[in-house]
Amino acid sequence: MSPAPVPAPEPRRIAIRVKPGASRTAVGGTHGDALVVAVNARAVEGKATEAALKALADALGVRRRQIVLVTGATSRDKVVEVAEPPAGLDAALADLRG
Repeated sequence: MSPAPVPAPEPRRIAIRVKPGASRTAVGGTHGDALVVAVNARAVEGKATEAALKALADALGVRRRQIVLVTGATSRDKVVEVAEPPAGLDAALADLRG
């Protein structure tokens, strides 16, 4: 008999606040309950959203394809989902929030 497969971790949702047009890309701090993601890209044709998702993936140590936009495509306030979150996700989020 082979051992039972280990179930994949449940996806996690994270509220983020995107600040487009920043002087540098940075992930950290809070705006209400949302994690702040500042990006250089302007809020034109989804460029700021894509830059924010990439910056968040880098900050959390996951691949960009693991971060999915759930709501807020045209808003600064967004909800993203991390598919297959890493074991240290909660600690990483706490560090980023400050």
